[in-house]
Amino acid sequence: MRLDKFFTAVGLLSRKEAAGATRAGRITVNGETVRRADGHIDEQSDLITLDGVPVGYSEFDYFWLNKPSGYVSATEDGRFPCVTELLPPPYDKRGLFPCGRLDRDTVGLMLLTNDGELSHRLLSPRHHVEKEYRFICDAPLALDAEARFAEGMMLGSEPCKPAVLLCDPDRTGGVITLTEGKYHQIKRMVEACGATVISLERISFAGIALDPSLARGELRPLTDEEIERLRHAAD
Repeated sequence: MRLDKFFTAVGLLSRKEAAGATRAGRITVNGETVRRADGHIDEQSDLITLDGVPVGYSEFDYFWLNKPSGYVSATEDGRFPCVTELLPPPYDKRGLFPCGRLDRDTVGLMLLTNDGELSHRLLSPRHHVEKEYRFICDAPLALDAEARFAEGMMLGSEPCKPAVLLCDPDRTGGVITLTEGKYHQIKRMVEACGATVISLERISFAGIALDPSLARGELRPLTDEEIERLRHAAD
């Protein structure tokens, strides 16, 4: 890979900026200062630094976000802030996007990535990837709510796949496990059972729980083990 292309790929410099950085002696490859940006490097094995800081290369990036309320699950929006605006440099230039959608007022675990193939497989209904949500509603759910969820509820003319509902003792909250993600699905299912959702948080995705150390609005890279678990869930 050309050195200038490497820096554009990791989102740190444009090709023009990379050329300027090499002329200024800011870039080294394997300890040697380079003066041209059109030379070729091995992005997997060469040690590359910018201003003395090592720069690693990966084809794809994976971040967990503890999504805060008020952000939309998109890369751009004319009215509201997007979850991708929470990404730090240089990852804000790496083309990451949200894997799936959470409503603007829904919080919790969200995957941000630029791995389109994996994201597609994780969201495909035929892979049955589970998502768990903790909810609170304004009234007790109907006594037959669990059975209706388990049977596969109809929302108007739209069928939903079977889901798991575990109600709290007072039936004004609980945990719902889905393998799909229709528009406002949980809110509509709860409404069909006699209540209105007033709080909703995704607490697990593909069997990986929300990291309790991750504050609302914070991100962290996935571990290698978590990436492998996602790939396994998508197979």
